[in-house]
Amino acid sequence: MADRGASALSLPDDWPAHPDPILALNRMGSFDWDLDSGLFHMDARAHEIFDIRPDEYDGDPASLSVRVPPNEAIRLDALVAQAIKDGSENYGAYFRMRLRGGDLRWTHTQGYIRRDHTGRPRRIVGIVRDATDELDDLAARRDEDAPDDARRDQTNVVQLTTAALAHARTVQDVIDVLKDTQGLTHLGATSLVMGLVEAGRIRLIAEGPEGSFVPGTLVTRIDEPYPMSEVVRTLTPRFIESPDEFARGYPVLWPHLTDLRITSAAYLPLIVQARPIGAMGLLYSDRRGFTPEERNILVALGSSIAQSLQRAMFYEQEKDIAQGLQQAMLPRTIPSVPGADVAVRYRAATIGGSLGRDIGGDWYDLIPLPGGTPSGGGRVGAVIGDVQGHDTHAAAVMGQLRIVLRAYAAEGHTPATVMARASVFLHELDTDRFATCLYAEVDLATGVVQVVRAGHIDPLLRAPDGTCRRVSVPGGLPLGLSAEFGSLEYPVGTIELDPGHTLLLCTDGLVEQPGADLDDGMLALAAFISAGPSDVRRLADRLIDVAEERGGDDDVALLLLRRRGPDGTRTGNRLQQHVAPGDPEALSEARHMIRTAVRAWGARDRSDEIELVADELITNALMHTEGAAIVTLRALTGGERRLRVEVEDSSSALPRRREAGESGVSGRGLMLVDLLADAWGVEARGGGKCVWCEFAVASPGRP
Repeated sequence: MADRGASALSLPDDWPAHPDPILALNRMGSFDWDLDSGLFHMDARAHEIFDIRPDEYDGDPASLSVRVPPNEAIRLDALVAQAIKDGSENYGAYFRMRLRGGDLRWTHTQGYIRRDHTGRPRRIVGIVRDATDELDDLAARRDEDAPDDARRDQTNVVQLTTAALAHARTVQDVIDVLKDTQGLTHLGATSLVMGLVEAGRIRLIAEGPEGSFVPGTLVTRIDEPYPMSEVVRTLTPRFIESPDEFARGYPVLWPHLTDLRITSAAYLPLIVQARPIGAMGLLYSDRRGFTPEERNILVALGSSIAQSLQRAMFYEQEKDIAQGLQQAMLPRTIPSVPGADVAVRYRAATIGGSLGRDIGGDWYDLIPLPGGTPSGGGRVGAVIGDVQGHDTHAAAVMGQLRIVLRAYAAEGHTPATVMARASVFLHELDTDRFATCLYAEVDLATGVVQVVRAGHIDPLLRAPDGTCRRVSVPGGLPLGLSAEFGSLEYPVGTIELDPGHTLLLCTDGLVEQPGADLDDGMLALAAFISAGPSDVRRLADRLIDVAEERGGDDDVALLLLRRRGPDGTRTGNRLQQHVAPGDPEALSEARHMIRTAVRAWGARDRSDEIELVADELITNALMHTEGAAIVTLRALTGGERRLRVEVEDSSSALPRRREAGESGVSGRGLMLVDLLADAWGVEARGGGKCVWCEFAVASPGRP
């Protein structure tokens, strides 16, 4: 019951610091709800009304869930949210609460919504009171007009129950509505039993009051001597008007019910399109017999329940299919990454505050990339993304987008190219959906992270001392939109990931809250991460637990990557030189850089070999390609010390061995590399390639 006429509530500005004594005289409790902090303060009388001691209440409204049944809480939350949304100054509602002993009691609340100068709601102040006597008086007056009013009341019960069932999305929701609403009480029923027809049998899904379960009835055949079996067989209601009739008609069942003091019962087939999908029974302990009007009302109620059950069953089937589809689209396993600890988590959205789960387009992925070193320095692509929408179509688009993005990254394209090609793919896909995405290419040997962002929220970086900050990364349009508007530019940001640092990528479901600013949400998330554990798996669990407690209508995807410290592969030093074609001075500088660095890093005994091989790779790149060459020299530690030389160019043509003649001056390059280097290989790098080689360094000295 909702009451929007709460204008009689007049509250001074400093309320409830100095509450009106009239409230106490009229046995009314007061509350003050701070919407910014979420704290819900109550005075002593309000604690009495909610039957909750001060030491049992911490100011969190969720703590009152032990007193307010779930369906009542959903209805109240919806009423308050609507009042806030439509600009109302106040609201009022009747609701039921469950006392410490288990009894239900009607209560009334009135609230006054205070807003700031921008219209944003900041605070709700109001009163709560016991409405039992008030509603009992109303019920007594209705009893004076007994026959006609009783018929109208029962008809209203059917209408109210039908309206409540319209919001039930799962089979359990249907059962909760029937058990928790005032409908069964008004009909006089003591308890409810219900079963669904599955494969020619009836499976019990609601078993009545505690202690009433009859052994052997969880699953029964349709031909067994039970009332639910009978109404399913005959498609006809069965009204049992006395204990004697119950005992005669169902001698197998009745001995198990004698302690429940059942005096009559109504068993109804649940029929949809002339087919029974189940049966329900209403058990009574204070009545005998049913009038024709009562029978008609119960039959109508059974028809409404059957329709709701069928909708719920269809929904659960679709949800199972959708969740299976989404799980199939997400990575089944995450590869181990040399030099890093990784944790991923996914949480589906909560539907309308119920226990059901929705399906969405959030995803994560971790992609092994070309360029990992045999000594343990891995290169990986970390992806987080969110396709618009919460349905099977969003999940299907997510799966396709994840696959193509993974393929582009694994081919060795640059991060900007990976994102641009993914945007073109989504634009050309037969869909109206767009997606936000963040792609981070992590080189664990150097700690360099290249990040591109397509309309997604920024990553966060946590240091070994626990401090956490948001890393601002330049971004482009969401995937699908950038191609549509002809803007495929995705700037690349760079992050230095030192040993012990953790990179966190997430979707906005972990950050955004209704009515809260995104920047405030990012600050709150950073603070929570700072206070969390350093282990990425425990931290990921803690973050998902927070999202679970908060609920919400958006799913959450999360990826954490922590670069290991000294126990894993790390770089001693890294030098890089750009060598342009036709620039002998740059080539000479590269040779000098290699010679000096190798000797300084304690590898003098192999300096000639390393310089000779590097010179050969640089020369080949300049002779056989049209662009420049990029020379990188790294000292790798963490196990066997190695020096790694990389030469990148813009040609996708791979080097090949050629046989050199006796007087030939070329053709021996790769033979020389193969002879002198301990390991070498070629990797695709988007529009070009990288030829690399490694040399084991026996000296124990640190570079």
